[in-house]
Amino acid sequence: MDSNNLSSITEFVLLGLSESPEQQPLLFSIFLTMYLITLLGNLLIILAIGFDPHLHSPMYFFLANLSFADASFSSTTVPKMLANIQTHSQTISYGGCLAQMQFFMIFGALDDFLLGVMAYDRYVAICKPLHYSTVMSPLVCVLLLIACWVLSSLTALLHTLLMARLSFCARNTIPHFFCDVVPLLQLSCSDTSTNQVALFTVASTILTGPPALIILSYVHIIAAILRAPSASGRQKAFSTCGSHLTVVFLFYGTAVGVYLCPPSSHAGSKDRVAAVFYTVVTPMLNPFIYSLRNSDMKTALKRLFGIHNSLLRDS
Repeated sequence: MDSNNLSSITEFVLLGLSESPEQQPLLFSIFLTMYLITLLGNLLIILAIGFDPHLHSPMYFFLANLSFADASFSSTTVPKMLANIQTHSQTISYGGCLAQMQFFMIFGALDDFLLGVMAYDRYVAICKPLHYSTVMSPLVCVLLLIACWVLSSLTALLHTLLMARLSFCARNTIPHFFCDVVPLLQLSCSDTSTNQVALFTVASTILTGPPALIILSYVHIIAAILRAPSASGRQKAFSTCGSHLTVVFLFYGTAVGVYLCPPSSHAGSKDRVAAVFYTVVTPMLNPFIYSLRNSDMKTALKRLFGIHNSLLRDS
């Protein structure tokens, strides 16, 4: 084996969001609170959909999986950051860094693909309602979910394998709060041209493919809604689609700037702020966006809390 492909670095140092010791307790409190809200909110969405038969439909099937992906997405980065702050240790092992990067990319890409599938689901429901049960059958939904998982896993595996072939000779300080592809490439002492091409190609496909499907779906959806004779029907359709579009703008608005800009334009502080939005803020806000703007979800959550209260009374 070529010794040039072996990394001499056994661990990396994650600088986090701030190097100021005085700010660490505040950051720990803020991100612990946000992480707990993310887990609780997404768990409630999953439980509400699972326990309420009225929500056993393709739209809520994908929403439950999106909630799982969001909770997992945050769990790949935030717990390690919190542990580093609490232990006053900023290190992460070489293997741990690659593993974190791989799972981060799996759940990030899964979020991306699920948002595209959910837009297609809304298109079929609104534009082709008579064919909805056939086009979005349970088997088709499962196959679409499997396809999202396979594509996400293959994407992450490609970048992890390409990263593993690089050498890291001296510098091991990552100006970020988790191991991401871009800052790792900037640390490598190997030729990263192949990685850069792969990153831009895959990121371009992932961050433009599903959004293109979303835009195309909503062009047809809006046209169909405007043709609807009932004002209440138009309002309900816009309310359902509005939740999805809000999440789409939050997710893509920050992710595109990080992964599609040339390496020379990346500034550590700006990338970290953008990363906080799409890795922490968006997964935390998604449950509120879907529950507060969706009457069916609010009803299901009330039923879920009703079941919980009755169990407490019985015990």
